[in-house]
Amino acid sequence: MTVSIQRMSAVSLVLAVSLLGSGVQAADKSAKAAQPAAQPSAEPAASAALVEGKGLAITGFDIQADAQRIPPEVRNSILVRPTNVQRMASDLFVFRSMAQMAHEQGLDRDPKVKAAMQVARDRALAEAWMAALDEKNRPDVASAEKQARSLYLAKPERFKVDESVHVRHILIGGKDADARAAADKLLEELKGGADFAALAKERSSDKGSGARGGDLGFFERGRMVPEFEKAAFALKQPGELSGVVESQFGFHVIQLVELRPAGTKPFEEVRDELVKEIQASATQNARSVAAEKIRKDAKTNDAAVEAFVSGNTSKP
Repeated sequence: MTVSIQRMSAVSLVLAVSLLGSGVQAADKSAKAAQPAAQPSAEPAASAALVEGKGLAITGFDIQADAQRIPPEVRNSILVRPTNVQRMASDLFVFRSMAQMAHEQGLDRDPKVKAAMQVARDRALAEAWMAALDEKNRPDVASAEKQARSLYLAKPERFKVDESVHVRHILIGGKDADARAAADKLLEELKGGADFAALAKERSSDKGSGARGGDLGFFERGRMVPEFEKAAFALKQPGELSGVVESQFGFHVIQLVELRPAGTKPFEEVRDELVKEIQASATQNARSVAAEKIRKDAKTNDAAVEAFVSGNTSKP
């Protein structure tokens, strides 16, 4: 309901092939021969084979690498489900098997495939190098917080907000008389002292907010459907209940948690956001400086560029 009332691709064959190309395999074998016996892995769970067959294996490290394509905000929720991990491992095994067959057929010697393999390898290594660069240049939390306070004081207009309310609600889905009767009964129970959060978890049709006791957090005008917004902003005292409010989603009972007048957000509320912003800015700046320094060594062959563009322009 929080979302409602407010107005993953497979691993590429090229990347799989790049992991199995003969050049990489030969380099790995030479490196292993020259190194002492490997020490026990610091991450045994990640190094263990999840799927294996025909001399190939998919490990937790492979899953972690593949998972980088998943948005960070949902990545962990996907990786904690065994069925998801099993499917990812199975898919990776299929692609790695295809890559092995491509290698056996000599497809990795095709100039276009070799180039794609090189680009994939370059990208993976470059991302690892940039991650190390980020770690070196990211301000620690204490330092970033000092900068965050300075930014907060220097640009107060950035943190101004309109009047907002913090409410929780219980939704009875449906538009018929039975739904209305259920909402009326719910309101009477709440007026009689029933626990709002408990009833939200038990009865709310909005399962998202219901799991949080009906909590919708703060919102400003224009964020909710009109009927809901009008009722929410009409509440004046914390704990105050609305009447039964009908919207396109059904019947709501709303309770005010906190009313916040227009003003400036307190630093404590924006601290984490600003700390992340400052850390991200520092690492991005370090990346840009490093890239420009490297770029100075590059010499462009204008004639070759023109020939390449001309060749592509002539294609249908």
